[in-house]
Amino acid sequence: MTRSPGRRALALAVAAALIPALGAAAPSAISDGHQVRAGTPAPPVKTPVAVGHGGAVASVDADASAAGIEVLRRGGNAVDAAVATAAALGVTEPYSGGIGGGGYFVHYEAATGKVRTIDGRESAPRSADSSLFLENGRPIPFEEGQTSGLGVGVPGVPATWDAALASWGTRPLAELLRPAERLARDGFTVDATFRAQTEANQARFADFPDTAKLFLPGGRLPVVGSVLKNPDLARTYRHLGREGARALYRGPIARDIVKTVRTPPVAPGATRTVRPGDLTERDLAAYGTIRRASTHVSYRGLDVHGMAPSSSGGTTVGQALNILERTDLSRASHARHLHRFIEASRIAFADRGRWVGDPAFEDVPVRELLSQRFADSRGCLIKDDAVLTSPLAPGDPRRPLPCSATGEAAPTTHEGDSTTHLTTADRWGNVVAYTLTIESTGGSAITVPGRGFLLNNELTDFSFAPANPAVHDPNLPGPAKRPRSSMSPTIVLKDGKPLLALGSPGGSTIITTVLATLTNRLDRGMPLVEAIAAPRASQRNQTTTEVELGLWNSPLRGELERIGHGFRQNPEIGATTGVERLPDGRWLAAAEKTRRGGGSAMVVRPSR
Repeated sequence: MTRSPGRRALALAVAAALIPALGAAAPSAISDGHQVRAGTPAPPVKTPVAVGHGGAVASVDADASAAGIEVLRRGGNAVDAAVATAAALGVTEPYSGGIGGGGYFVHYEAATGKVRTIDGRESAPRSADSSLFLENGRPIPFEEGQTSGLGVGVPGVPATWDAALASWGTRPLAELLRPAERLARDGFTVDATFRAQTEANQARFADFPDTAKLFLPGGRLPVVGSVLKNPDLARTYRHLGREGARALYRGPIARDIVKTVRTPPVAPGATRTVRPGDLTERDLAAYGTIRRASTHVSYRGLDVHGMAPSSSGGTTVGQALNILERTDLSRASHARHLHRFIEASRIAFADRGRWVGDPAFEDVPVRELLSQRFADSRGCLIKDDAVLTSPLAPGDPRRPLPCSATGEAAPTTHEGDSTTHLTTADRWGNVVAYTLTIESTGGSAITVPGRGFLLNNELTDFSFAPANPAVHDPNLPGPAKRPRSSMSPTIVLKDGKPLLALGSPGGSTIITTVLATLTNRLDRGMPLVEAIAAPRASQRNQTTTEVELGLWNSPLRGELERIGHGFRQNPEIGATTGVERLPDGRWLAAAEKTRRGGGSAMVVRPSR
């Protein structure tokens, strides 16, 4: 939706309370120079839960959710709304997603009762091999892969939109991009989260003139309450709307991407080592999304569908659910529930590290990983009075042995956490769970000159080198290979109809975030918004389990430490959004209450 001056007036009032704590300039220092006029319409307001008819949208941003709702109100379906919401997030959440990145799209089609998925993950250049991030036989520093052309993969987001709309959409791309185009042209109000993310990347952004010009106006951090515009992105969206999403893969935009990757535009005097990449126009022209069968497990009589490899989300969430299936968590104490959740996550991550990679390069045993037989062979390792030791060795899903772990263990490798998730539903019962990313917060930090979007650093999701040379690593770089992801867009069906759909950002913590939200809702009976808000723990086959402050300060921590658990603090794990179909046919949309500044849940026609 277009930002009215009234939005800015409200933002200034909010900013007045926030700015002193942030050490920012006073609202009068706002640099865009727009006059504030009274009597203009109120802007979208963030709320974590909404209930009503006609469809629903949940995302991290109110303007993005409003863009999706605008499409639904005009007769578009859940797929149309997902594209419009994602495009708007590319404006307001540019450090987490956008057309310079990739993602995974999971869709329930009401007419057929089928769940189908699109793999829009970024891919490596065809010249890449297992030594992509090695120099003299040793891994380069992570920062030199992250802030470089070397870490940039072929973007998959525009091709995902193209594929989804061609299969299930009802509106042309140009129409769906208009809300985001207006938002980029007229600007959005900077909030505390956006400023904090910019500040965390200030040194990186300052080394690239086009990034600095866009996100560090006048060489300074954007002020909370100011309006940030992106006219270059508005023009890029208009171009894609006119020419189609494939215009990013051939022609002038593709040439600009390739030039930027191969010769990163570094500011004079910058001392950072910025490595060039080897992306070519042929790599972009050859890119295509992949239709994959969804992963599927049965949990408490419900059908849980997720994303298959190249994502590890569906297999790892599914395996953990299969392990937990044998425990009646609805009757378990909170401590026992958390203990079982942690241990199931530990086991599933041990197996993920050994077996999951791009199936074009690896023989990934998806069916076996998701079998109840394999889950039982691994789940029997869990004891209520003891804790497993990490790194835990993997099992063999093809030859499962009771309570076994085979061979050497390997630690979990690094994965960035800057991602965003949206969930949509429509009046006909179609549902979309869509997670998209540019990898690190701010991606590569490199903006394509004149185009207004950041490039991803997704190739750093590959292992730079095997975590343990004695263990086969399925996630080493390769030509046109897709790096393993933890993105976990998930749709839950009851009797063949949608019950829940959800997902989250957070790198490898995405898996545990989605798993926790599912067990909170399905086992503990928490309302969806409370299942999302509950304090989180994340165990990823590591020596200690990450916990948010709510669990760190809880008596549960001491209770679990007494049986051997170790913990470390993580200030914020994930940022979930979801929708739920209520028994009376209404949609409930839910998002975070506080994480990432809170999320935005909206429905077309609210009701009590």
